Amino acid sequence: MNLIDLKELATRESERVEWKENVADIPDLVRTACAFANDYSNLGGGYIVCGAAEKKDEHGFQSVDLVGLTSSRLREIEGQLMAHCREKIDPPVTPVVREERIDGAEDRRVLIFVIPSTGHAHSYRSDGKDSSRYWVRIGRETREARDALLRELLVSKGQLPPWDRRAARDADKEEIDLVALRDTFQRMGLWDPQRSIEDFLSSKEAVSPFVPPLLTPDEGRGERPRNFSLLLFGRNILKYIPGAHIVFSVYRGKDRSEPTAERYEMIGNVVDQTRKVIEQLNAEAYVAYDKESAVPNQSKYPIRALQEAVVNAIVHRDYEVDQPVRVTVFSDRVEIASPGALPRAIDEERFRSGRAAPFWQNQALAYFFSKLQFAQAEGQGIPTIIRTMHEEGCPPPSFVIEPGRVTCVLPAHPRHAILRELKAIENKIIIGRNDEAMNQLEALLDADPSNFRALELFSQASIAEGSSRRFLVFIKKHLETIKNTSNASTLLTISEALIALDGDSDAHKVAELLNSIAGSRSLEANEVRRAAINLRKLKDDDKAIDLIERMFQKEPSLRRDAMLLQLCGKAKIDLAKKCIEKARDRDAPKNLKSRAWDLCRDYLSQAERDFHAAMEFASGTEREYLERDLEFLNYMQQVSKKPVQPASNRPDGRSVEQRLASRFKVKNAGRNK
Repeated sequence: MNLIDLKELATRESERVEWKENVADIPDLVRTACAFANDYSNLGGGYIVCGAAEKKDEHGFQSVDLVGLTSSRLREIEGQLMAHCREKIDPPVTPVVREERIDGAEDRRVLIFVIPSTGHAHSYRSDGKDSSRYWVRIGRETREARDALLRELLVSKGQLPPWDRRAARDADKEEIDLVALRDTFQRMGLWDPQRSIEDFLSSKEAVSPFVPPLLTPDEGRGERPRNFSLLLFGRNILKYIPGAHIVFSVYRGKDRSEPTAERYEMIGNVVDQTRKVIEQLNAEAYVAYDKESAVPNQSKYPIRALQEAVVNAIVHRDYEVDQPVRVTVFSDRVEIASPGALPRAIDEERFRSGRAAPFWQNQALAYFFSKLQFAQAEGQGIPTIIRTMHEEGCPPPSFVIEPGRVTCVLPAHPRHAILRELKAIENKIIIGRNDEAMNQLEALLDADPSNFRALELFSQASIAEGSSRRFLVFIKKHLETIKNTSNASTLLTISEALIALDGDSDAHKVAELLNSIAGSRSLEANEVRRAAINLRKLKDDDKAIDLIERMFQKEPSLRRDAMLLQLCGKAKIDLAKKCIEKARDRDAPKNLKSRAWDLCRDYLSQAERDFHAAMEFASGTEREYLERDLEFLNYMQQVSKKPVQPASNRPDGRSVEQRLASRFKVKNAGRNK
């Protein structure tokens, strides 16, 4: 190692390097050597540099001041540290020792100990201490490993089984509920009725290559359940695992100053607890939004995000902490707190962004939850939460990482913050305060032009007000957003409002555009009817027919919709009327008139087929309207016949069309009486 290496070492993470200018405390160096060997953060060991001080240069960058040690002091430090590492660290650690010359100071050198990472958990018993202690490196500090930190170190080194695989303290196999075990294995598809339940509840047969047997041998006590077995199938798990329950609370405000409206203590095995808490969360996921809307219940939270968050909290929590999982619902968010620190192997920033490598805190428990379809595949929980929140349009989730717990915060969809305001606006439209309602709606929609309910209310207010200009100006201003984000039902509602304003050709052009976009999408039967009616009002009967027939081809079941068939027939009658007008045009060429009569009769023939088909599926009231349409159709068919003789040769001087029209009116007048 040369001087350049030392300077480069100064730029490395301080978690891997300990700089000592004057070595006054040998046990302090040994504790650091022990920590580097334990390599809790999996960085590959570390360096202890004696006779050098870490500092910053004039630009604020890391640098090193090489002070050096005399030959006698260097040998003294080396001898003492190596002796301690050999005799007082268990198992012993053997650092690599290097010396570094200092330019211009031949009487002094820098002493470097390189401590490699090992596969063991090392402890150190210093002078005057009765017991050994484990040490780890946390950032710049050498810290004693206690409690959860020590357990994590021992598990990572393979000197202690993971908690969920250990024998449940003081519990016997009689604590296992055999009915719960059988039901769970049946749902997982692992149950074999040809085998006895004792074959499953054993200490010999593993559940899967990833999950050990449900029981573990115990000298003097036979077989005992493992912790994960007790959690999944235990009769009284709180007796042995005090923190294994869930507290579910609901506050109707934004903080805990509001009285608790609901509070549930969920106990039982963790499978039952999970089902109960998911049921409660599902009730919070939806809020009744508008009974008249095509989507009456709008999601406040995506169910998948809620489920993944609570399952993560249950599966990956630290069950050696005697605190429950806490699920707290506020008016604007859900907080799900999981006891225990985030494992050191997981980078906090990558965890928050959903990019952390998969890490199972309780692997056996996680296997069961995955097979029971409570959880996503390994490592997909946080990414699923982030993705589903984004897809629903909710603000992104946040994660509060504290020493004793990790809390997932899921914000409610912003639309629910304006739910009451939209309801108040609707009430204003009902009582005729349309101008005031439109002012509020414009303010809301300027902030969010894709709010479908506000757009529909604006349409209603425009119709009630009887003025298109203000509504049209707004729609044209946000036309691109409305076209790209609105559902078909909303586009049809806007079109209806614009069409209702007679005499405004500009409004009708926009209405035709939006109606066309809606018609190009997948529509339900009632939406097809609305789109076709809009086209007929716009005098686009041919487009109405094309739309209906296209939907018939796309969804054959719509051919049994009497109202759609009737609409199609009436549109064809209106086209037949236009053909008659052309046929009677004195200035039209003779061959064009003849073609117009032929096309008229063709439209009427098609309309007749549509009406008869509609009669097969029509209700009582619909049949009455269809009968009237058929009578009018018969009249039109008579009109479309070419006259046999000129009108002047008839006794009353009237044409066939005039006499048939008169007869049709008299007949219907008598029926109306």
